[in-house]
Amino acid sequence: MLILGIESSCDETGVALVRGGDAGTPVLLAHALHSQIEMHQAYGGVVPELASRDHIRRVLPLSDHVLAEAQQALSDVDVVAFTRGPGLAGALLVGAGVACALAAALDRPVLGVHHLEGHLLSPFLSADPPAFPFVALLVSGGHTQLMEVQGVGRYRLLGETIDDAAGEAFDKSAKLMGLGYPGGPALSRLAEQGDASAFKLPRPLLHSGNLDFSFAGLKTAVLTQARKLGEALESRKADLAAATEAAIVEVLVKKSLAALVQTGLRRLVVAGGVGANRPLRAQLNAACAARGVRVHYPELHLCTDNGAMIAMAAAMRLQAGIQPAQRSYAFDVKPRWPLDALAIS
Repeated sequence: MLILGIESSCDETGVALVRGGDAGTPVLLAHALHSQIEMHQAYGGVVPELASRDHIRRVLPLSDHVLAEAQQALSDVDVVAFTRGPGLAGALLVGAGVACALAAALDRPVLGVHHLEGHLLSPFLSADPPAFPFVALLVSGGHTQLMEVQGVGRYRLLGETIDDAAGEAFDKSAKLMGLGYPGGPALSRLAEQGDASAFKLPRPLLHSGNLDFSFAGLKTAVLTQARKLGEALESRKADLAAATEAAIVEVLVKKSLAALVQTGLRRLVVAGGVGANRPLRAQLNAACAARGVRVHYPELHLCTDNGAMIAMAAAMRLQAGIQPAQRSYAFDVKPRWPLDALAIS
């Protein structure tokens, strides 16, 4: 079964081909990605209308590229999968429209995929895929969640952010320091040159007794500190970046460990763009090794939004028999769509 996956939820257009079967882990044959970072830099953030228009330009050429790389014809595709949500409504509609048009033209079934489920299952694309059950830490630009995962579609929400996500904390703090867009990676690079102990920043909800997150207060503390520094900020920017990163990472690590204790599980999966952060990986690796816990990540180039994770999620749902593909080409999208709404008993 050959699955073409299309991702267009925000500012990256991704297309991939995955070969799925009745047994074993589906195999990634080819994927291609176009990032809109350069286009949005002039505006300091994603402009939804521009994002949607760029997806229109990119999705078919990327599809042709992926098919050629995998040495497959469009007529070989058995299922067309697309990101149904969550994300920017206009951007989602591009991927959904193209996917349903292709499927209709080929007389093939189509399947809408949850963007976060794609991230959650993306480590199955790695050389060291996990096994069920596990605790999943989903950390991206707009989402920070801890989930108990018993199998495909068997998800239980353990905790989530009540305001800003970890990725937003990185990006907003970077903007306060004048680091431009995208802020998170820029802040992390600068933090490598700084002293994380130079400033004492809060760790919101670290001792709350639950598994929820909150990063809005940290952003406010960074703003307050930047104002206190005034003109001295430029010379202390690396230290402030390092302190900010350390605060975010400590909360993510300790909450993840608490989730493992609460569930009694011995396996952790980390997915989403923030999952590429080096200090986060290093600290989680050390803490999990000390506790005899296996930790899994997607490959670095598959941490951000991509078509491979959408095709993989579709293949795994079809293989598990929990969601049939449909020959119905009237589509809708779900800009707001909680992951636990997919849960099956």
